Amino acid sequence: MSKHEKIINYINSLIPGTRISVRGIASSLNVSEGTAYRAIKEAEDSGIVSTIPRVGTVRVEKVEKKSRELLTYAEVVNIVEGNIYGGKKGIHKTLSNFFIGAMTEDAAARFIEKSSLVIVGNREELQRLALMNECGVLIAGGFQCSEEIKKLGDEKCLPIISSSYDTFTIASMINRALSENIIKKDIILAEDIMTEAEYILDTDNVKKFKDLVKDTKHERFPVLDKENKLVGIVTLRDISDGVSNEELISNVMTKNPITVFSKTTIAYAAHIMVWENIKMCPVVHKKKLLGVITRQDVIKALKYVSRQDHVKETMEDLILENFKYNNEDGKMHFYGEIIPEMLNELGTASSGALNMLLSTTAEITVRNKNNVNIYVDNIVTYFMRPVQMNRHIDIYTEIVDMGRNSCKVEVSMYNKTKDLIAKTILSAKILN
Repeated sequence: MSKHEKIINYINSLIPGTRISVRGIASSLNVSEGTAYRAIKEAEDSGIVSTIPRVGTVRVEKVEKKSRELLTYAEVVNIVEGNIYGGKKGIHKTLSNFFIGAMTEDAAARFIEKSSLVIVGNREELQRLALMNECGVLIAGGFQCSEEIKKLGDEKCLPIISSSYDTFTIASMINRALSENIIKKDIILAEDIMTEAEYILDTDNVKKFKDLVKDTKHERFPVLDKENKLVGIVTLRDISDGVSNEELISNVMTKNPITVFSKTTIAYAAHIMVWENIKMCPVVHKKKLLGVITRQDVIKALKYVSRQDHVKETMEDLILENFKYNNEDGKMHFYGEIIPEMLNELGTASSGALNMLLSTTAEITVRNKNNVNIYVDNIVTYFMRPVQMNRHIDIYTEIVDMGRNSCKVEVSMYNKTKDLIAKTILSAKILN
């Protein structure tokens, strides 16, 4: 086991809430401070530690993707640029809701729920009520709290945070962070779909490869060196009839294979796999093999994403929800209005928003016809005239070419008087 892996395992073994430091880990594990620093940064990237201003680096529970709509108190501290006055040991805990304490103590008691964050001013009775009901406290306006409240927060391991922002601003900031996390939780990464991979060593021979193919029924395998680092890919196509069974894999493999990382999105991975025409892609970290993803895995994941309801709207959703469509004589007809979110600083629809609308309608057209996923290869748009807010527009799309691996769609946008606003030709790769 390397020193780096030793540090990561040590951090994983710590209780959530434990403070760690570069110097402390270097001293405890007898490693250099540089090695300790790099390991801590990797642990932070993977979500098992968090660096909080005026607190330090703390071991936290890794929040799973399925509950990414939850925030930790540590994240709240960063969001509101706050200070912690008590309950530091509980900053790794998650909160499921927040509540503004702007009422009497009796009325507030009916609304406060466990594991919530109560946003309040310098009202000590509400601060105490929140802590007694297992809730964290966020004090708005930069006010401090009494020693009694600090002590209660430490006993309950519930953070007491103070921020200089007003209550409305704090609520808006937290609500925005929750919204962003809800959007992020539906983004599938390579680490979510990758599987453990059978592999072969570069010092093995072709016979070993053939035996592996026979046992696993697979046709392609990652190739590792003696340090377990990925050095190539070998497939049945690499083994011609004239290759001896005693030939080393290192002599027939494809070197410098295309790889992805654990945090690579499947959308990007799919684009790479279609563009390069590869059926299996290794997932690596610092050249170490973590697993593999196949084209079938990616297609299944993309179909899963397309079936999910959007809990929170993205900009694309916001624009498209104002449009309806129907099929007219083999052409798709989209119609709706320009909304304020699509405007530029001059008050007309921005070219970026219109391009998004044109390309998305083209993608919907292809998906409606053949139920396939596509990735835009090239898009050419000509803008004829500006269009203002609340103006009705009509978009007509037509598939002008559909092959096995690619397609082309023509998109035309008109205003209410049938004047041409924009015309687009989009070409795309089809993910088979």
